[in-house]
Amino acid sequence: MTLDAAIEAFRTHLAVERGLAASTIEAYVRDLTALARSTRGGEVAAIDAAALRRHLARLEARGHTGGTRARALSAIAQLLAFLRAEGVLQADPVAELERPKRGRRVPRVLGVAQVAALIGAPDDTPMGVRDRAILETLYAAGLRVSELVGLSLGDLQLEARCCTVFGKGRRQRLAPLGDPAVARLRRWLEQVRPTWTPPGISDAVFVSRRGGRLTRQAVWYRIRHWGARAGIAQQITPHVLRHSFATHLLEGGADLRVVQEMLGHADIGTTEIYTHVSRERLHALVESRHPRGAGKR
Repeated sequence: MTLDAAIEAFRTHLAVERGLAASTIEAYVRDLTALARSTRGGEVAAIDAAALRRHLARLEARGHTGGTRARALSAIAQLLAFLRAEGVLQADPVAELERPKRGRRVPRVLGVAQVAALIGAPDDTPMGVRDRAILETLYAAGLRVSELVGLSLGDLQLEARCCTVFGKGRRQRLAPLGDPAVARLRRWLEQVRPTWTPPGISDAVFVSRRGGRLTRQAVWYRIRHWGARAGIAQQITPHVLRHSFATHLLEGGADLRVVQEMLGHADIGTTEIYTHVSRERLHALVESRHPRGAGKR
């Protein structure tokens, strides 16, 4: 079996059996296609530990970080595990390799006052009403942008102040919505959305002026727009709001396991990075405000 054929079979497996999002599948395929190019599309049986070491060395020589190389190796390991389960492959060459070290980046977060300024930036135009509802929902529930644009009307339970979210791998969770988010959602759904899309045409919660489901790219653009209007210097993305949601919860005393559940993380190790963010922010506060902080001795 050629590596190219194996990648296509794996793509189908990820979509049909594991139900991964299209963007996630394409990320896997990009990493695996790089391996196919590196080995010139050879046979799967020829992929041994030496071939993988050469591939990882090429990635390093091209300037790829340890995290990128670790991600690539993870994709390869999952492909080979799939092929072993299908009886195409017997050996596990990945087991012989040392995993590249991941440099753990601390997520960028906004302060509470910055979040308030961002959420308060949209005006009372129809688009401003929609965008305020988007910002309130992202921050209230800690959603990924794909989860936000994937929301359908049936996913909202505004009386109960929550919504049903389908995360990575179609894992389902219930996300809470605070009173401000519920109020802004009601205004958007009752006053503006019906003028943009007739009833029964679309079940998307957030739509464009043409009535179609809003795209992830559009949400990114609108958040950057309002961040600039709010006078926030750092670049803001939907994920910065998700990071801020988690960090502010932990700083407020929330339990790590609760935050893990609210974020929809399968592994608590992914959530633990936010405890590091909280410590970094605490140290910065002490250094800047404490009488014996840095530069005040």
